[in-house]
Amino acid sequence: MPELPEVETTKTSMLPLLEQRVQTVKVWNASLRWAIPDDIDKLVGQRLKRLSRRSKYILAEFEHDQMLWHLGMSGSFRLCQPSDELRKHDHLVIDFEDYQLRYHDPRRFGCILWLDQNHQTKLIDTLGPEPLSDDFNSSYLLEKLSKKNVGIKIALMDNHIVVGVGNIYATESLFNIGVHPAQPASTLTKVQVEKLVIEVKRILQQAIDLGGSTLRDYSNAMGENGYFQQTLLAYGRAGEMCVNCETTLENLKLGQRASVFCPQCQPLKLKKA
Repeated sequence: MPELPEVETTKTSMLPLLEQRVQTVKVWNASLRWAIPDDIDKLVGQRLKRLSRRSKYILAEFEHDQMLWHLGMSGSFRLCQPSDELRKHDHLVIDFEDYQLRYHDPRRFGCILWLDQNHQTKLIDTLGPEPLSDDFNSSYLLEKLSKKNVGIKIALMDNHIVVGVGNIYATESLFNIGVHPAQPASTLTKVQVEKLVIEVKRILQQAIDLGGSTLRDYSNAMGENGYFQQTLLAYGRAGEMCVNCETTLENLKLGQRASVFCPQCQPLKLKKA
């Protein structure tokens, strides 16, 4: 699933569309997680004025309407020319003045919605702070974790606590500060929380700078792959040697997600030090 760095990179790669006017809209398959709106053709004639990101959602602001776009499990946007061959699973095509924007989604878990009060309240209003913002700090996180007895990795991936810290980046952050992914969140010390906040911000910014992670078929709207996966020290490396101590990395499931860790560098501590 595309995580925050991939969504941020996708948003940035679509910036050439700003101030471009929509010429036509064609829906090839409306059946996504929620159906593409029947009246999406009212975008025709409107200029795209702004693109922003909230959590893993891309917010597209046109002259008169706003849309909320989500990539789901396998979605991607691509800037094309009208002459480029249409691919299977290209579900939505928006013609701008200089580019054609196509939404591609084999598993169809993404969404293309109007940003109205119903969807904003349901999908955005209850979200926690952005991890790269000043609102995500050690004082805030320490207070949020104080009553959480779930594993710290589960808490870190809870969008009500902080948005966008997905499996890859939570795994890497915890490995780098030596905290076991199953350590109860409430048992983290103030020092550990301070280190965790710093590391989450560093890892996410590095991933954005490297264009995200291409583990399967992710690419940005220009068709460019990410390179953060080349720096991974823990995620996806179960059974390999730890780069720090040469202990074999192990894997456990937390919240139905694979969680790779080093039993030597990340000892499980069930009580607060």
